[in-house]
Amino acid sequence: MRQLLKAEEFPDSVKKLADMIQEEEPNADDIALVGIHTRGVPLADRLYQHFTQNKKNVHIGTLDINLYRDDLSEAGDKPILKETKIDFGITGKTIFLVDDVLYTGRTVRAAMDAIFDLGRPKRVLLVVMAKRPGRELPIDTSMTVLDVPTAPTDNIKVKFVETDGKDDVTVLEKGEY
Repeated sequence: MRQLLKAEEFPDSVKKLADMIQEEEPNADDIALVGIHTRGVPLADRLYQHFTQNKKNVHIGTLDINLYRDDLSEAGDKPILKETKIDFGITGKTIFLVDDVLYTGRTVRAAMDAIFDLGRPKRVLLVVMAKRPGRELPIDTSMTVLDVPTAPTDNIKVKFVETDGKDDVTVLEKGEY
């Protein structure tokens, strides 16, 4: 196991991501943060808190992509569904999909399908805590804190206090997860 980010580094990391978002969309009223369940939700919440503390009026929502997954048949007879909560119109907004790790791109593809079922945003951008090589789809982002070279057998684990009891980003090698 190799630690990439410690708990005390998380506030600066969230600020860095928020600055990237603000640079992409200067009009805060057009910003919509949509956290992808599970670990995109606490990251989106922290970004939202950063904006509201700085008197920026942004929108926030959560997105469950389970029914949009391309491996749904492999997920078992009864996929566990979480709440999609988007209490604002997405048409004309810049949607920032927020997730913990970008790897193959399949989660993001499912999230875009779900978003476009709800309306037509001005554009959709991706914000992640970490990304690693291994894309299976033409999806990428520059809005990340960590761009980590990994082996195909590695796994990046992002932990948040809200979901895991602590903040931490580590690379787990084969056999450690």
